[in-house]
Amino acid sequence: MDAAQAALAGEHACVYGYGVAGAHLPDRAEEALGALTAHRSRRDALTALIVAAGAEPGAAEPGYALPSPVTDPASAQALAVLLEQRLGALYADLVGAAATPELRELAVRAVVASSVQALTWGGAPSAFPGLDGRV
Repeated sequence: MDAAQAALAGEHACVYGYGVAGAHLPDRAEEALGALTAHRSRRDALTALIVAAGAEPGAAEPGYALPSPVTDPASAQALAVLLEQRLGALYADLVGAAATPELRELAVRAVVASSVQALTWGGAPSAFPGLDGRV
């Protein structure tokens, strides 16, 4: 369950990060809200799978340290790219560690979703999403 808990912690951080980034993306507010909603939904699905496996899901932190100040649309988009890339790596780890087909399917779909979302925010494409620097 360690990889599932790590992915859940990543979703919690992503939800927080999109709350910060979204405030600085007035021209892309609907897109940011859509991403936030998708991460909340995936967080809730992952939480349910962790509970179904008999484990206690990790709670969100009250706040998260950001890698740099978010003050404008460019820095907000950079944060969104970073969040998606980090989350994709966590889900890639979960693909290999998943104990159930449902958990593995969620992880595979999340790697793809995070990769696509990173691209929409201006991230660079990757030959191996979630595995950059590891293959």
